[in-house]
Amino acid sequence: MRKVRGAPSRSFLVASVLCLAALAGSSSASGMPTGEVVGWGWNYYGQTNIPGGLSNVVAIAAGDSQSLALTAAGRVVGWGQYWNGSASVPVTIPSGLPNVVGIAAGHYHSLALTAEGRVVGWGANFSAQTTIPRGLTNVVAIAAGWNHSLALKNDGTVLAWGSNANGQLGDGTTTSSLTAAPVPGLTG
Repeated sequence: MRKVRGAPSRSFLVASVLCLAALAGSSSASGMPTGEVVGWGWNYYGQTNIPGGLSNVVAIAAGDSQSLALTAAGRVVGWGQYWNGSASVPVTIPSGLPNVVGIAAGHYHSLALTAEGRVVGWGANFSAQTTIPRGLTNVVAIAAGWNHSLALKNDGTVLAWGSNANGQLGDGTTTSSLTAAPVPGLTG
């Protein structure tokens, strides 16, 4: 780590941080160049309790009550909890996720992006935010919101699905969508 001139000995430049994630609640996490993860803030659901032995981390994502890490080997690790409508349940990663290259964490749901451009979703599904629309392929980036999900396709099109109670799908309405719809003005 490089010290900031005149700063306390525990400070370091932001440039020494590999990746950052801010929770929708009150927690944060940082992936360091060494492949380690550091978490801090509100920890009611264990979302800042970094699992022992976690290393070679290349990406992190933080939801409201859960955190995710993606290792250089393409393995997804999760900790914290999801709310299933009646109780909190531990984060469970779907088995056999193939060739993961990206992760996203929403309110109580998570997404993974595979090298083949496919999206996998798990966790709470209150608004179909983890129900991946049929035919969704050629995805290059993903994002997860409160109860909605987003995908950027290789042609520049941004697709959104799930809850739209606050207009978060970007279509000018407040009607939720079970199917992925292009966000007007954000197409390739």
